[in-house]
Amino acid sequence: MSLSHFYNNQIQKDRRRELRKNQTEAENILWQKIRGRKMNNLKFHRQYSVGPYILDFFCPQIRLNIELDGEQHKDAREYDRERELFLKDKDITIIRFWNSEVLDKIENVCKIINNSSQTLLLQQEKGLETKN
Repeated sequence: MSLSHFYNNQIQKDRRRELRKNQTEAENILWQKIRGRKMNNLKFHRQYSVGPYILDFFCPQIRLNIELDGEQHKDAREYDRERELFLKDKDITIIRFWNSEVLDKIENVCKIINNSSQTLLLQQEKGLETKN
């Protein structure tokens, strides 16, 4: 798979659009908190594809993937494990929350995302310093 087809592959475009159009309440609530560079001035994308997988929220700058899981994920452990291995191999950090966490404790969820994104930004800066 070429790099031009690795991210946001056109084949998955309709599926990504459908997922954005039919987002869950939890996805909508979190999206309102992180869209428009509201979180550490970072640009997040909804339903962004990497390889064969569609990520709920993704920030390419710091390679952070935020996943929201509902009840259906309790039966998808093997799929999720394979997906996580694939994404980790691509240096993508994954944070997972249950939909109920977003619905009941959005400020806590935002704090975790904020802390994680700040850590990734610092690691990125340090990495650039050591390369110069």
